[in-house]
Amino acid sequence: MVNRLFYSIFVPNLELIFLAMIKVSESAKKKIAALMSDEGFDNLQDFVRVGVKSGGCSGLSYELKFDKVKAEDDKLFEDNDIKIVVDKRSVLYLAGTVLEFSGGLNGKGFVFNNPNAQRTCGCGESFSL
Repeated sequence: MVNRLFYSIFVPNLELIFLAMIKVSESAKKKIAALMSDEGFDNLQDFVRVGVKSGGCSGLSYELKFDKVKAEDDKLFEDNDIKIVVDKRSVLYLAGTVLEFSGGLNGKGFVFNNPNAQRTCGCGESFSL
């Protein structure tokens, strides 16, 4: 069984909340490993950088790219043998998200199933809280 990493924060009323970070489905793991290899990255050493930025039709959009460098304030997580780096600002937006891959003729590619999103756009690439 893969160990899940948890990120903890204190909220103003001093409750300790544990937020499960990004999980990677088996289909996403396979596609990430293949794409990393194709682009000259090593999925055992390098990272998938996941972030959130302003924009998109719902207000916030996802960023997904490969990276070899971890910044000082980045948070590093690992799930299903995939290393994930998230910038400090994006951590709370992504807590509990499952990264999946949907291929085939009707597939959408990488899909973020984010329990924090209260509204998403039709394409699934942007969301709001």
